[in-house]
Amino acid sequence: MDILERIIERKQTEVAYRKTVLSQRELEQQPLFSREPLSARDALLKTASSGIIAEFKRKSPSKGIINDQVSVVETTAGYVRAGAACLSVLTDEPFFGGTSQDLLEARQANPSTPMIRKDFIIDPYQIYEAKAIGADFILLIAVCLTPKQVVQYSQLAHELGLEVLLEVHDEQELADHLTDTVDLVGVNNRNLKTFVTDTETSVRLAEQIPASFVKVSESGLQRAESILALRQAGFQGFLIGETFMKTANPAQALQQLIDELHQVHPLSQKQYSV
Repeated sequence: MDILERIIERKQTEVAYRKTVLSQRELEQQPLFSREPLSARDALLKTASSGIIAEFKRKSPSKGIINDQVSVVETTAGYVRAGAACLSVLTDEPFFGGTSQDLLEARQANPSTPMIRKDFIIDPYQIYEAKAIGADFILLIAVCLTPKQVVQYSQLAHELGLEVLLEVHDEQELADHLTDTVDLVGVNNRNLKTFVTDTETSVRLAEQIPASFVKVSESGLQRAESILALRQAGFQGFLIGETFMKTANPAQALQQLIDELHQVHPLSQKQYSV
């Protein structure tokens, strides 16, 4: 059993239990469920956007503990001050050290910044959960879902006012799962079965993603030059977590990267300003 299979098996047990603790109807009665979600698509496409979706992630199955010393409130608020266009908060606890409470706290600290619930969604219940804890968009991972599920889950998300980031890793996943009911298409440079990372994956798939979707490159992004090259290839969003979280001050690391973007390509300063 590979890492992804272990994650999904555990997730199925976890979701079944959570349904017994809080019903869908009870989720719909949570204070944040009636909140009007923000648009990640708009945040990434506006001229002044950095394009960076800055992630809060304590650990991963491949790296173990990355950073369990910083708070979600201070880190996410610092990301926003540094110029993050959107935020990503992990809510998977067994493998990534995240919780729904992390997203709730980040939402309270950052009311005006679009936020994705980063998790392995395998059940419609989790989409109601995402809405109830203050998420603005959700992640649907192609390798975890059938094409039919992607359509059903993305339609449900839209009914709840949430946007959808569809994550793919190769040409076949893109061809099989792409649907006009998603808003953003993310290319994960990390193979979720082996956790090997290669940013050339984004470059290879860029031209195959229609321009009608916001393109997001995920994982393994560290240098300003790489981000600028991916922007030239057509990407408007860049989901970055470990690069920031492995430092003592993740927000400062983001600020340094944005400063480097200005230095590498001064003519783009207006584009990356906040």
